Amino acid sequence: MASSLKNTSTVVADVASEANVKAMFAASGPVDTVIANAGASTSAPFGRTSSEDWNAMLAVNLTFIFMTLRDGLSQMQGWGRLISVASTATLKGYGYAAPYAAAKHGFVGLTRSLALEIAKKSITVNALCPGFLDMEMTGRSIQDIIDKTGKSREDAVKALASYNPQGRLIQPREISNAALWLCGDGSDGINGQAISIAGGEV
Repeated sequence: MASSLKNTSTVVADVASEANVKAMFAASGPVDTVIANAGASTSAPFGRTSSEDWNAMLAVNLTFIFMTLRDGLSQMQGWGRLISVASTATLKGYGYAAPYAAAKHGFVGLTRSLALEIAKKSITVNALCPGFLDMEMTGRSIQDIIDKTGKSREDAVKALASYNPQGRLIQPREISNAALWLCGDGSDGINGQAISIAGGEV
């Protein structure tokens, strides 16, 4: 937990609320690194996708990120890093996930446009695009496969891991290590990029 680390404080906020996001950054004070990591996914045939599902996917996967980056940027005093955690769905399509992929594709336009807008400042904007991760959100996808196909858990995991040419799920530490790299020395020229972390998946 962040609260257990030295020289660290926490601010709890609901990123679905614009007022909460603004209050969070106001309480935080000046910042130099913002990592926007909200996300959720659903799976359904396009013809059975409701407007409510569509709007929900756009909200959590794009609008909440926009608010976080916008209000985080307003608290940057000089050098800074704006990083969003997206998905390989930012770079390609996936069947039965059109609203999710559409929202994630929005990351590319947001990242590239904002990067150009603030390029003359010492602030960069990038998106990290992992493949299927070994974490809770993928666990729900695995359960969906089990429920809809009758596959065993092992086979459902293999089905998702097969998207990665390395034949595995991406580990969360690979994402955090990439974020640390973007915040480290020598990363100043990495700007406006959607960086795939997916073992070669294209």
